[in-house]
Amino acid sequence: MNEPVQDAGLRARLVEAGVDLVNSQGAQALSLREIARRAGVSHGAPRRYFPTHLALLSAIARQGFTELAATAAEALDSAGTDPRSQLTALGRCYLDFARTRRGMYELMFRHDLLESNQHGLRETSLPLFRVLVDLVARARPSADQAPPVIAGALWANLHGIAQLWGWGSLQLATDADDVEPLLRAALDAHLGPEDR
Repeated sequence: MNEPVQDAGLRARLVEAGVDLVNSQGAQALSLREIARRAGVSHGAPRRYFPTHLALLSAIARQGFTELAATAAEALDSAGTDPRSQLTALGRCYLDFARTRRGMYELMFRHDLLESNQHGLRETSLPLFRVLVDLVARARPSADQAPPVIAGALWANLHGIAQLWGWGSLQLATDADDVEPLLRAALDAHLGPEDR
């Protein structure tokens, strides 16, 4: 049975209010009461559409994965066909998203949300990882390790760069003012040095 248009509109409004809140104040600000207030509904209204707080947070995180995937697709389209160039563009996109959308980025990778798979959250996040695996396979066709393992290590490295950069730790430790050298070092470490 299809959801009534009014219900779908209110559901979308609640998610959008949560997206705005996480972008402006961070993941810690995502209470049901504040999301309801921003959506202009009673504090009990979110429970009608999202039976748990986790369900609403998952819907908000899904929006973040959708936005990251769209941004990544644009970056890949403009990077040409060379897999190394595409991996560099994808890495920049990921690090930029983490820097400019810090609250959303932190919400998207909460283990409890991914583990619960509310609203098909894993199905929204895994296609982007598959893009990374495919690019690694093309960039290193004769690698000793399986592409998913290399891609997983590269992703973990990028995620670590994003987290440590967001906390200010990498700037302090490396005296860097830009993540680009760190991105290139991560790619070199996992793919081998680029032919220059």
